[in-house]
Order: sequence, then structure tokens, then C-alpha cells
Amino acid sequence: MTFLAIDVGNTRLKWALYDHAAPGAHVIAHGAQFLEHIDQLGETDWAALPVPKRMLGCVVAGAAVMRRVEEQLDIWDVAPQWVVPSEREGGVINGYDHPARLGADRWVAMIGAHRRLLARGDHRPCIVVMVGTAVTVEALDAEGHFLGGIIMPGHGIMLRALESGTAGLHVPTGDVVPFPKNTSDALTSGGTFAIAGAVAHMELQLQKHTGVKPACLMTGGAGWKMVPSMQLEVELVESLVMDGLLEIAKLRGF
Repeated sequence: MTFLAIDVGNTRLKWALYDHAAPGAHVIAHGAQFLEHIDQLGETDWAALPVPKRMLGCVVAGAAVMRRVEEQLDIWDVAPQWVVPSEREGGVINGYDHPARLGADRWVAMIGAHRRLLARGDHRPCIVVMVGTAVTVEALDAEGHFLGGIIMPGHGIMLRALESGTAGLHVPTGDVVPFPKNTSDALTSGGTFAIAGAVAHMELQLQKHTGVKPACLMTGGAGWKMVPSMQLEVELVESLVMDGLLEIAKLRGF
């Protein structure tokens, strides 16, 4: 039974068509589009795909974008279903003050990370990092309790804020270096070290709380840029959100 997973972020829509709805499913096709181009998905990326029998997605870009995606899904007879964070799902217990207000992508990524660790017999606490338009850093204990997390600007937002709020600074194409000696390198390095420091701080807090050194899983479109600058051992996973959608779909009997 073909299954379509969709992750609608703040900047891009990522999708993957699988041969069935469960972790480890074979990818038939996959792709990504910037949000300004999603109104052509039905005529472009999705036009020649096998018809999906079921669909599950998560969206953080708002209701208007979600409706635009649903309009593209009209090319098939498939009912759109979207993940809404709940108090518990996929072995993860939601510790947010208001569980439904947690970002759906954060929730799904944590489910994907928890499942990944358990599947290989790794019962440690876990830091889950998503590096995209925004950066999120979540803390899970070994039993799957979501203890809390932070949200901070991604590289692009940081640089645009500096450009708009200071005189003479422009979005750079600098490198990450230990001791920057020019403005471009200073800006690029500063943003990278800010994210790395936030992750290291969360790891320290989780280790103090649990008494165990946690695993750290990183995902997101800019994750690969961060790994060389991290102060801790990091496992880069291409898409924890897709892993989480597959796990949820399996548990819901898709």
C-alpha cells in the first residue's frame, strides 16, 4: 500500500512516497519544493507518481499553506491527514504545558528519534536537534518523556537580523573558523557557534537531570553544516520527521 509522507516547514515542503507505511519502507520517490512553488506540485513533481493510498503529514507553515497542499492532493483520491501533537504517541510522552501547541514537526521528529534509538537497543536519553529556518533542541529521557526544548533562529534569520539592525554588515559568504579575522567569517562563525553552544548546553542539562550522557541526533536541511562544529558527538539523520511519520502511520494502522 503506497504511502505519502509530507513535511511542510517554514521554507520548504519535503515529501516522500513509500511502498508501505512503516519504518524501513522503500522510498519510491521523494523531493522538495520551496513554498512559493507548491501550487504546481500536482502538475510537476507529483504528476507521474503512483497513486498513494494513504497520506500523513505535519505542517508548521500555517493553515493557509496547508490548504494549498490539500488542493494539490486533489489529483488523487486520498484524504489528507495531519499530525496534531497529543499527550502521548509512538512511545513519547508530551511534557509541553499545552501539548497541542507544540510544533508538529518537533513532535514527529522526537517520535522518529525515539523509535530509531529503541530499534537498535539504545536506551539512553536523547537530544533531538532540527536545523532549518529555525533551530529546535529537544530533551528526551530514556523512557521517552519530552522534558522540554528550545527554539532559536537559524543561520539565515540570525544574519538577516544583523544586516537589518547594524550599519555596514551584509549577509556574508564566510567560513567557520576558530578565530575569525574578517567580518564575513565572524558572522558565519558566530551563528554556527551560537547553535553549537545551545546544543551543548542542553546536553549538559539533560546529563545532569538523568545522570547519563545522552545521544544527540541532528536533522534538517542545514544539519550537515553544523556537524563539523559541534562540541559533542552527533549522529546526522537525513530526516527524522519522515521517520516519525512512518512510525505514526504504522501505529495508526495505515
